[in-house]
Amino acid sequence: MKKTAVVAIGGNAVNRPGEAPTAENMMKNLAETAKYLADMLEGWDIVITHGNGPQVGNLLLQQEAAKDLVPPFPLDVNDAQTQGSLGYMIALTLQNELMRRGKSRDVVAVVTRIVVDENDPAFQDPTKPVGPFYSEEEAKKLMESKGWNMVEDAGRGWRRVVPSPQPLDVVEKEVIKRLIEADKIVIAAGGGGIPVVREKDGTLKGVEAVIDKDRASALLAIELDVDMLIILTGVEKVYLNFGKPDQKALDKLTVEEAERYMKEGHFPRGSMGPKIEASVRFVRETGREALITDMAKLREALEGRTGTRIVR
Repeated sequence: MKKTAVVAIGGNAVNRPGEAPTAENMMKNLAETAKYLADMLEGWDIVITHGNGPQVGNLLLQQEAAKDLVPPFPLDVNDAQTQGSLGYMIALTLQNELMRRGKSRDVVAVVTRIVVDENDPAFQDPTKPVGPFYSEEEAKKLMESKGWNMVEDAGRGWRRVVPSPQPLDVVEKEVIKRLIEADKIVIAAGGGGIPVVREKDGTLKGVEAVIDKDRASALLAIELDVDMLIILTGVEKVYLNFGKPDQKALDKLTVEEAERYMKEGHFPRGSMGPKIEASVRFVRETGREALITDMAKLREALEGRTGTRIVR
């Protein structure tokens, strides 16, 4: 029996820093990403998750520029659009890479809804910046006309902020399980999934929010009962005092050590923090291991030669 893993690919897998966010560049980068994922498939069955923050931001920019011609869509619909487009690109490049290797596997992208609590405190304290920058005058008009929450962002202008609630349930989890059992490679919960709330009658309603992709990946890994959560990012290992002269690479972290270092401020909310938090949740609830490493080092990390493992 092959081992199973949820593999969360980071933003560099889709768009490199300073690179134009064109479809051509995204396809080129994902074709490179597909090689590392295809290598892993020799010994693992995987479910792939991915971010979509820059892509949603670009979509919001496009809609803002064309708002007088076409009404902008709500955020949950934009989440769905980018899940679909990125899921298509990942499926296309990975399936092509497997064909080049003489292997035939179906790669399936599932547009995934994630249930959140409408009473989550995040809805009262929106913190996640999305979309374009506005002048103060434009921001005030949008706050009045649309009821948006807007904040001034480090002297660069005003931006909309939206809630980032905790993910509670994956609506499509049983479908994803059946696809895995049928030997399909699944792409799911892209961009943290589409946030929905359950109404009193059991129906679902999309909400204006963005779920952290690492939190959603951990939840999916727990619900699918996989052997490992793997988070691929831009660094080979997790570090203490990252970027400082005394930075220290970590080969292994216990749950208790990880939580202590988080409290000490070693893992910022905007970078490594969510990855550590997601890993801790997965390990605590399953007793299994999580792995954080650079995509190019994935094979070595799976062999135990690099990367950072979070253990019980």
